[in-house]
Amino acid sequence: MATGTTPEAAAARTLRRTLGLWDLIMIGMVIVQPIAPMGIFGVINNEGGGHVVTAILIAMMAMLFTALSYGRMAQAYPTAGSAYTYVSKEIHPALGYLTGWAMVMDYVLNPLVCTVIASKLTQNILPGVPYWLLAMGFATLLTALNLNAIRTSARINRVLAAGMMAVVVIFFAFVARFLWGLGHYGRGFFSEPFYHPGTFSVPGVFRGTSIAVLTYIGFDGISTLSEETENPRRNILVATVLVCLLTGVLSSLEVYAAQLVWGPKRFPAAMVESAFPLVARQAGGFFLFHLLNFTILIANVGSGMGAQLAAARLLYGMGRSHAIPSRFFGAIEPQRRIPRNSLILVGAIALVGALLTSYERGVELLNFGAFIAFMGVNVACLVRYFVRADRKRWINLASPVLGFSICCLVWLHLSRPAKIAGGLWILAGMLYGAVKTRGFQARLVRFEASPGEG
Repeated sequence: MATGTTPEAAAARTLRRTLGLWDLIMIGMVIVQPIAPMGIFGVINNEGGGHVVTAILIAMMAMLFTALSYGRMAQAYPTAGSAYTYVSKEIHPALGYLTGWAMVMDYVLNPLVCTVIASKLTQNILPGVPYWLLAMGFATLLTALNLNAIRTSARINRVLAAGMMAVVVIFFAFVARFLWGLGHYGRGFFSEPFYHPGTFSVPGVFRGTSIAVLTYIGFDGISTLSEETENPRRNILVATVLVCLLTGVLSSLEVYAAQLVWGPKRFPAAMVESAFPLVARQAGGFFLFHLLNFTILIANVGSGMGAQLAAARLLYGMGRSHAIPSRFFGAIEPQRRIPRNSLILVGAIALVGALLTSYERGVELLNFGAFIAFMGVNVACLVRYFVRADRKRWINLASPVLGFSICCLVWLHLSRPAKIAGGLWILAGMLYGAVKTRGFQARLVRFEASPGEG
């Protein structure tokens, strides 16, 4: 009898395909959050002169190009690993490795930031509970939920998304009642959130746009679930684009309603992080204020859970291709077929980081790795579908070029501390790669054939 890998053994080393299109959309919406712009509303408002809606819509157009590139690359490589896999296989393994290394920082910071803000928001409800105890509790909760297999995560995502949408509807109802009570409206009242002649400036709107892009961060996490998705060649593309589009439309409606209540005036610097609850209090009193506080808390639990799941699968993809130690990161827990080691590690980092760093510092660093990944995926899409294609179609040139250009522009406007910290992280990755390959004398990445790839 010929020796080789049996079907049972091969199945034990792959992830289970249980996610449908609706599951992907729910996971993506919870990672991004249906209330995504509420936390950064005040910052965008102050930077953009009250043009939050305009900034959100410009950012949506930028992210849609990148979402298309992610979806198309997932059609070619329906495997775990996301941007890391795409850049490695289409451009060069070393560049893919650095892309994956940058993404690790972004993906790991997301559950860390969610742990911090969830703990802080809980202290508004339970002020007597120590922060360190809350941080430990939330980091443990996120890890435990994800260890209970992907299908459980999908069910929880549905509940979280439904709850957040209900709160958004309640917010709209209070805003409608508030506007009805005004009785009369000034000239241009309903169009001023898009363009207010007294506060509009092109540089200000683009500064606001660079922050508004944070609304969409996380949609790329859908592509890390390719190996657990039914019909990934279709569903990953459709889900990625739909999540980006739905986020943009819903976010625009939320901030439009908020600006109708608040107007173009600035928020006090000390209250900029609580800007949306302040708007809610003006529209609906303390009930709506506390409802939004609780909702943002729950949203961050869901977002942290989804981000931890995506981070673990990124590490699994890198471990399986030997970019990082495969014995640890490339291992799959045999019973539930999940990358248990990576999930526990990301949870531990979230706990330690939540005790050592602030929410503001964590948020500053998020975009560095995200936009390196975005730019890499756009270039990979350009190479595969235009440079190497037999038939040169203009859409295969224009879409990734526009996606890359806009992402590069935003990346260049990141804060100096974020660039320094991100640069040090990339340098650490290069040094690790040099040691691992004995001065780049050996192969940095070794991909194995994956089911469904072509």
